[in-house]
Amino acid sequence: MADGAMTATFLAVIGGASLLAVTARRLRPSDRLPSLDGWALADRSLGPGWTWLLLGGTIYTAYTFTAVPGLAYGNGAPAFFAVPYTVIVCPLAFVLLSRLWSVARRHGYVTAADFVRGRYGSPPLALVVALTGILATMPYLALQLLGIRAVLAAGGLYPHGAAGDLLMVALFAGLAVATYRHGLRAPAVIAALKAVAVFVSLTAVCWLVLRRLGGPGAVFDGAGRALGGTDAAHSPLLLTAEQQPAYATLALGSALALLMYPHVLTAGFAADTSRTLRKVSVGLPAWTALLALFGFLGIAALAAGVRAPKGGAEAAVPMLVERLMPGPVAGLVFGAIVVGALVPAAVMSIAAATSFVRNVYVEYVHPTATPKRQVRIAKAVSLTAKVGAVAFVFGLRDQDAINLQLLGGVWILQIFPAVAVGLYTRWLHPRALLAGWAVGMVTGTYLVVREGFSSIVPLELGAGPLEVYAGVAALLLNLTVAVTGTGVLSLLGVARGGDATDLPSRLMPRRHPETGANTP
Repeated sequence: MADGAMTATFLAVIGGASLLAVTARRLRPSDRLPSLDGWALADRSLGPGWTWLLLGGTIYTAYTFTAVPGLAYGNGAPAFFAVPYTVIVCPLAFVLLSRLWSVARRHGYVTAADFVRGRYGSPPLALVVALTGILATMPYLALQLLGIRAVLAAGGLYPHGAAGDLLMVALFAGLAVATYRHGLRAPAVIAALKAVAVFVSLTAVCWLVLRRLGGPGAVFDGAGRALGGTDAAHSPLLLTAEQQPAYATLALGSALALLMYPHVLTAGFAADTSRTLRKVSVGLPAWTALLALFGFLGIAALAAGVRAPKGGAEAAVPMLVERLMPGPVAGLVFGAIVVGALVPAAVMSIAAATSFVRNVYVEYVHPTATPKRQVRIAKAVSLTAKVGAVAFVFGLRDQDAINLQLLGGVWILQIFPAVAVGLYTRWLHPRALLAGWAVGMVTGTYLVVREGFSSIVPLELGAGPLEVYAGVAALLLNLTVAVTGTGVLSLLGVARGGDATDLPSRLMPRRHPETGANTP
């Protein structure tokens, strides 16, 4: 049962997030008429500070902050793939995200599928890019709720039965209302509280853990013994030669996949200039350091003798915090992690809704929809996505959401050729890209399901089986099909289906001839 000080601090953090969400309309107010640019991208007006907060708060989710230390608690060294993975993201964002922002701003693109539609002139390719993004995002959104529930349950803050379900609904209700009204501005202002709460609380927790457990050496020695290590040379906290290919491909594949997720692109597109995005990319390693400290807490939980429930390793750090930390510090940590879920959850719902409206609803259902109507539909879809995520968490096993999220990472990686490669060349034929995407999706899904929903799969090579990330294996096959197919189609003289540099006029915002404001 949670003590009073911990509960009071936790409620203060959550209350602060709610108050900030109410003030979201004050962030970069616009006098333009309603448009998706305004609601989903905050009018592309966020400067370096707000973009750093929003992009970092979107990439580093609550589930990441519980899953990484949980993996370290259960498996040791392989868990730290998340550190090089998020380091690799920074130069990729510097190059790819800033370039994609420039193209999107110039042509009025709001989603990755908009870019693909304009780049290749292929509605089917744009559609599969949009649907893949939505499909990969929904289980990721549900995992934010699972992260909240795991943290609160471990800290004794999640009541059993219907009361706990009502608490979860209440936490997301405020977020849903703020996002519905203010769009991306709501998670942007909450991200400021997330950064302060997470950085302050994690620094305090790590300092107290090191002080109570006797320093870094004692922590790692104790964790190695808890995982069954016999000596320093054979510690489970060190990678073996057999683990290194899986570790490297998982880090690389995860980094490539992350920048394809709609919620990351949405947060990036909200920046005011490409220079802002480059500045933010240089500053993102501060969030990576935070993730490394969370991983360290998983090691500390082993050293402290924490006994997480079977199949619930993600509860190890919350249990460590409750055991070692004073009530106010524990409440701050739990509140920070919950707020940490609200930011990416809001951006994910906005991104999924925007992709649906731009690339499904307007393209195939209502081509003459005005900007005002597009915003109205996007708000409704965003709200539906949150309700669906809550229902998903209550209706299915936690493992189902985790399995789907593992598949989501493999799936989203298959749009990399169309989006990232398409930034630099139009040589790849849209039909070949579509075939490569299909082969990659089927292969990646088969490999993951065959291994019992493990994203690390063995590939039979000449020297024996080599364990690699399924997403990278599928991506290589995807690229092979796309390149080979392009060569064959070029030899056959098959037309590309149009050379478009902009979206059809129905997808472009209309401007007032004198004021430049969006018109309905």
